[in-house]
Amino acid sequence: MAEDFIAILDFGSQYTHLIARRIRDLEVRSELFPWNISVKELKLIKPKGIILSGSPASVYEKDAPVCNKDIFDLGIPILGICYGMQIMAYTLGGSVMMSKKREYGKTEITVDDESDLLQGTGKRTIVWMSHGDYVALLPEGFDVIAHSENCSIAAMRKKGRNLFGLQFHPEVAHTKKGIEVFRNFVFNICRCEPTWKMESFIENVISETKEKVKDEKVLCALSGGVDSSTVATLIHKAIGNSLTCIFVDHGLLRKDEPPQIVKTFRDNYNMKIIYVNASDRFLCRLKGVVDPEEKRRIVGEEFIKVFTEEGKKLGNFQWLAQGTLYPDVIESAKAGSPASRIKTHHNVAGLPGWMSFKLLEPLRMLYKDEVRRVASLLGLPEEIVRRHPFPGPGLSVRIMGEVTKEKVEVCREAGHIVEDELRKAGLYNEVWQAFAIVGDDKAVGVLGDKKRFGHVVTIRIVESKDGMTADWLRLPYEILEGMSNRITNEVPNVTWVTYAISSKPPSTIEPC
Repeated sequence: MAEDFIAILDFGSQYTHLIARRIRDLEVRSELFPWNISVKELKLIKPKGIILSGSPASVYEKDAPVCNKDIFDLGIPILGICYGMQIMAYTLGGSVMMSKKREYGKTEITVDDESDLLQGTGKRTIVWMSHGDYVALLPEGFDVIAHSENCSIAAMRKKGRNLFGLQFHPEVAHTKKGIEVFRNFVFNICRCEPTWKMESFIENVISETKEKVKDEKVLCALSGGVDSSTVATLIHKAIGNSLTCIFVDHGLLRKDEPPQIVKTFRDNYNMKIIYVNASDRFLCRLKGVVDPEEKRRIVGEEFIKVFTEEGKKLGNFQWLAQGTLYPDVIESAKAGSPASRIKTHHNVAGLPGWMSFKLLEPLRMLYKDEVRRVASLLGLPEEIVRRHPFPGPGLSVRIMGEVTKEKVEVCREAGHIVEDELRKAGLYNEVWQAFAIVGDDKAVGVLGDKKRFGHVVTIRIVESKDGMTADWLRLPYEILEGMSNRITNEVPNVTWVTYAISSKPPSTIEPC
């Protein structure tokens, strides 16, 4: 019997992935598809429901993404969210207009009909609005099921056809009853069964990997973080000794990381691991480079060059396995996509065109907390399961300006102190990410009764659920004081320590 699933048509919203998350939180499989998927394809894959995502576009723009009108005649329940609602109204004969005042933030709506989609949300509830356009005229046969003071059509429905639209975003945490809205749509309207679980995900990955790879060989980019470690373990379970892991030390890793990683996987998991020290090579390529995107591109390109060279030494490998996650894919949105690019990840959009490997990315549609659940089920050590995210380009993107050996050492040692102090305070596992940043700014200090002109180190500690939004941690002053004292005393040529208090958005977690 085929597993129930919801198809999400992606019109380019940076938060489309949150829709997928909310559906999977209900233990129902969700998959993302391009907005222009054909009706024929949708008929073949047979989703129990369809969700139309938001978008940075406006429906009346010249090149706005517009789905096939016939999708609305499939007889499958459809929920349009923000732009998805607008495209539904626009396509079916209603009208969409530009608002004189963009509505952004928490808004109270009044629910006019609680019988289906908005069941259990209450007569009044708080939602998150983020739109500059609005549905001005309903298509024929639709009625209003919610409104707000500034939005007369906050939710709409065509009851006999199971077509629904929401001007607000139920996928974000700020919408108080958002999960109830998805529960109503998925279970009561689409009639899905909750059968998607991480155990079944693991079984499917192992089975699919065997089918894809067959008798070919795989190289895995092992970094020691939870993502690549989980990928390596999954693929090793599927194909055993047909997997070879390559650990590339690009000289931009955390303190004592290389020997720890090699020992863990070689000794405990009996995996084939090749250690490559390419520190000088990467630092040479990065010399004089200050642009963050260029750093990411260079690290990504050099990374694949190392793999290609090592692969040739080892034999004939056809596949490259990577720990790419869905937030990486979203943030690396390619040119031509309706999504806007935030930054390039070295293992997504940063891959060079000449790369000869086929890619295995089994975690590509997961989020960090989901990967941690998979890692736990696979029995990986707790120190790997709970390890903080670390960027593929390593410390190069925690260094502002040119990457130099001195700044790398300062960044590495200061970052180690930040993590060490969090562990001592019992807070390491409670935060999403904690690290140090160093740039070209310097400040006068007094070290050993002598005036010194030294580096400024910035501490960055954030809490998050999936890495796509984050807030800075309100850390007790005594812990910050301890970090600052240790950094200025133990790390050479550091005179000042600061604390970053910007949230994401508008900032990103990593500085560049």
